[in-house]
Amino acid sequence: MVSILVTGGAGFIGSNFIPFYLESNTKVNIVNIDALTYAGSLDNLADVEKHPRYTFINGNVCDRKLVKRIFEIYGIKGVIHFAAESHVDNSITDPDAFMQTNILGTFTLLDVAKKHWMVSNGVYKEAYKNARFHHVSTDEVYGTLEKEGLFEETTPYAPNSPYSASKAASDFIVRSYHHTYGMNVVTTNCSNNYGPKQHDEKLIPTIIRKALAGEPIPIYGDGSNIRDWLYVLDHCKGLALAYEKGVSGETYNIGGRNERNNIYIAQKVCGILDNKRPSASGSSYKDLITYVKDRAGHDFRYAIDASKIENELGWSADENFETGIEKTVDWYLKRHALTKEKDIV
Repeated sequence: MVSILVTGGAGFIGSNFIPFYLESNTKVNIVNIDALTYAGSLDNLADVEKHPRYTFINGNVCDRKLVKRIFEIYGIKGVIHFAAESHVDNSITDPDAFMQTNILGTFTLLDVAKKHWMVSNGVYKEAYKNARFHHVSTDEVYGTLEKEGLFEETTPYAPNSPYSASKAASDFIVRSYHHTYGMNVVTTNCSNNYGPKQHDEKLIPTIIRKALAGEPIPIYGDGSNIRDWLYVLDHCKGLALAYEKGVSGETYNIGGRNERNNIYIAQKVCGILDNKRPSASGSSYKDLITYVKDRAGHDFRYAIDASKIENELGWSADENFETGIEKTVDWYLKRHALTKEKDIV
């Protein structure tokens, strides 16, 4: 058995990855460290909380003493690093937490791992010769695209928000530990994820939540901003492949090839809700769509070229946007129904 440290595993992507990886790889023990800030919830991991190969630790990745103790107690031989502050709006109003968690937290994990695994530059202790650090990042580090083109692994970095700048910095720190110390690292940069367990503040959950409450659905600007949407379980498949089979020091971009603008997303979700959970008034949820002042520095378009991970590691997405969004809405409707039942009781 190999013990892997997953950071930020109570968040959206991490809480989808942990059950997926426990099921798909029966030779790993997963230790999950999460500070349980606003975006993390143990409810996301209720299905694995008693799993014999799963351990949860409430803690901060910036706490070097705690991280060091985890490596020593559990003999950590791999890290899959999700932990990050990720909401762009919050990074604009209060960037401090982003600099602390995303930059200092990544450095702390890398440095503890290096000292625990390695004898000297490029030389691993025998017990840790296959140890690997997998850094999970975002396509936002590349900046913005106009109507044409795709982000590739060689695209120059041009982050435009405090969030994306902090993630770009963490990517470079990971890169430096490979090139300076010979550390076995791999980085993945993904496009916009969607699916079960996403925090209510994000676009798709916000649309669903506001619609069901009969409240205005806020859409930035004119709704023309475009994102490449990736179903979260497809992302988990790509993460597992990159962690297990990726070449040390390499970066792999994971994207869904599902470019949609925000107004299309809002109208699509409202249309699904009209069919699955019609409003009491009989009107379409689309009538609730409201345009609000645009976000400061709002990037126009993100889109990823996933050819490298497709060709080199054999990854492919199972879901297109239409199938993935149906599954997503169904999950939120089920959660909404369960929440209403609890309120009644």
